Amino acid sequence: MPEVIGIDHIYIAVSDLNEAEKFYDRVMKVLGFRKAQFQLQGQRHIQYYNRHFGYVLRPASGTTPKNPQAPGLHHLCFQVDGEREVMQAAELLTAHGISHSEPRLYPEYAPDYFAVFFSDPDGIALEITNYRQERRQRYADWSSHEP
Repeated sequence: MPEVIGIDHIYIAVSDLNEAEKFYDRVMKVLGFRKAQFQLQGQRHIQYYNRHFGYVLRPASGTTPKNPQAPGLHHLCFQVDGEREVMQAAELLTAHGISHSEPRLYPEYAPDYFAVFFSDPDGIALEITNYRQERRQRYADWSSHEP
C-alpha cells in the first residue's frame, strides 16, 4: 500500500480574490510562504507555497452561509516547531493588522497544545499550533506501530 507522506496542496475558494490576496499576503509572509500566480480555466489563481505544500486561492463560483457544524472544511491548522514560534507568529500577525486569539495553552486538546486562532475574510477558521510531543513521537516511532 502506498504511504501518504504529506499534503501536496490545499485549494480555498474565496468570495473576493483581491481582498483574500491582501489578507493572505500578510499571513503567509508571517509563515514564510512564497507566492506565485497562474491561470486555470481562464481564472486567476494565487498560490502560496513552502517546501512542504501549496495553499491556493481561487475565485468562488457561488456563496453559501457558513455553518461550523455543516459538512466541509472546519478549519486549517499550520504547524510550527514550538511555543516560541507560535508566539512569534502571533506578534507578526498583530504587526500585520490581523486580529487573533491570545496565544495560549489548550490542555483540553493535549497537555502541550499551544495555539493561536484567527479567520480569513470569508470566515475560514485558521490556526497556528506547535509541533506537539505526541506528533513528534508518532513520527519517530511510525514503523514500530501497527494499525
